[in-house]
Amino acid sequence: MNTEPRRSAFRRMISTLLGVTGVTAAASAATKAASDEKVCRSIETDQEIPLFSGSTTFGGLVFIAGKGAHFEGDIKAHTDHVLKELEKELVKAGSSMQHVLKVNVYLADLADYKQMNEVFRGRFGEKPPVRTTVATYGGVPGNSLVEMDCIAYIPNK
Repeated sequence: MNTEPRRSAFRRMISTLLGVTGVTAAASAATKAASDEKVCRSIETDQEIPLFSGSTTFGGLVFIAGKGAHFEGDIKAHTDHVLKELEKELVKAGSSMQHVLKVNVYLADLADYKQMNEVFRGRFGEKPPVRTTVATYGGVPGNSLVEMDCIAYIPNK
């Protein structure tokens, strides 16, 4: 919904009521600053017509969509693959594994928790991110043994 005509009318009304011409300029600058801060940018994907974005940024944050491993292998191979895929997306967005704030881990089988942790440990630097790990009912899409998504910050932004 385009609210700009209402905002313009509101600015004119305030300017008229107060008799101050600087109010319109100040309101316009404040609106622009607020909208610039909230620019949402999707990172390019390899998919021709994507179903969802692989990652997107908002302000100084990057949100990486769930990554899975869609090949034959055990939980350690799948976990390693997923972490490498997350890292690729983070680098493409201008971040890194050391800047990850939050990770969600979805396991097809909670019995894989210990082995997943063996591969996960140390991949995010000295201070690991906040993490939630759950077992999914019905498995992970694409027959992956694990899927992960994350939120990171983009340094110097």
